Amino acid sequence: MWLKTGVIGLEKEVYSVPAPESGAVRPRYQILSGSALKLIALITMIIDHIGAAVLEMGVIEGYNIGALNISYETAIFWWNVDSVLRAVGRISFPIYCFLIAEGYTHTRNPRKYALRLGAFALISEIPFDLAFYHSWWSMQHQNVFFTLLLGLLAIMAVDEYEKRVTGRWAGLAAAFCFVMLGDVLHTDYGAFGVFFIVVLYAFRNCGWIRTVIGCLLIAWETTAPLAFVPIQLYNGERGRLRLKYFFYAIYPVHLLILYGICMLLR
Repeated sequence: MWLKTGVIGLEKEVYSVPAPESGAVRPRYQILSGSALKLIALITMIIDHIGAAVLEMGVIEGYNIGALNISYETAIFWWNVDSVLRAVGRISFPIYCFLIAEGYTHTRNPRKYALRLGAFALISEIPFDLAFYHSWWSMQHQNVFFTLLLGLLAIMAVDEYEKRVTGRWAGLAAAFCFVMLGDVLHTDYGAFGVFFIVVLYAFRNCGWIRTVIGCLLIAWETTAPLAFVPIQLYNGERGRLRLKYFFYAIYPVHLLILYGICMLLR
């Protein structure tokens, strides 16, 4: 089964927005805070997972193996619904990649940030395997928290490259290794996903150039470039919603709920 899933929970520990340059005025269209971006990514992620975990692994797979007594026409209807849900779900991943790059620029403790991502990657693996493979443990595919963690580690390495006077190429070498680990570990979106995070970080101060490059890179998923609409509307503010661990915990919790619903259909 081809999976491209999203994740929620990209906390920015300390989010102090730098003062604009003298005379600079933020465009009026930039109306979305970091909290708003998280909610958009959360909603589109859940929509995506309803299609992947419930419709594909529950309804459609149930019909294929004869465990679900529905007509061919009904199965086709749910297949078409699934296609729509998965198309909507493509929006979530680019937003989370952007939030990783943005979060790194504001956190005071990158190591703690990475440890938190790593902890939830491990916590989420069993729910992920249950929801998408109906197995307690599968090495076919690792949840997207691992991709985001590798992306964070890669941009930490890039940052070291930018800061160092001597030995700076070691930073780029380390970043390359983290990118390739995406494929080695079979993380969601693989090496491309890790590389995509690095690109968004590299062009973090380039505004529309970052958007154009990001859209071109992710255009192979037809609806994914739409993620850059809310990203471009981002105003650089954290927002009022302060549900720190909710945005982490919702990932494994909602996967377990969807797995339970899927089992009810069998």
